[in-house]
Amino acid sequence: MVLTGCSGLSFQDDICAGGEYPVLAVGSTGSACVEEGEKVPDGYTRYPEGKVPLKTDDTWDVYWRTHTVDEEGNVVEVPDAG
Repeated sequence: MVLTGCSGLSFQDDICAGGEYPVLAVGSTGSACVEEGEKVPDGYTRYPEGKVPLKTDDTWDVYWRTHTVDEEGNVVEVPDAG
């Protein structure tokens, strides 16, 4: 099957590969992917439940471009992000 640019379909890449989960850098908009079963690396945290980006440019991926989690675990806006 061949799809053309005029098909009206949109494709979004997964944030992480299969067997991985996304984590957010504390205090910044950085992110990473961690292998399932591995601990969250120092300086990172899991995304808050229900606010995990799954695909590029999905609602939560866009949201976390201007927000982060601070040292106390509060969701905050990042100054000059975007």
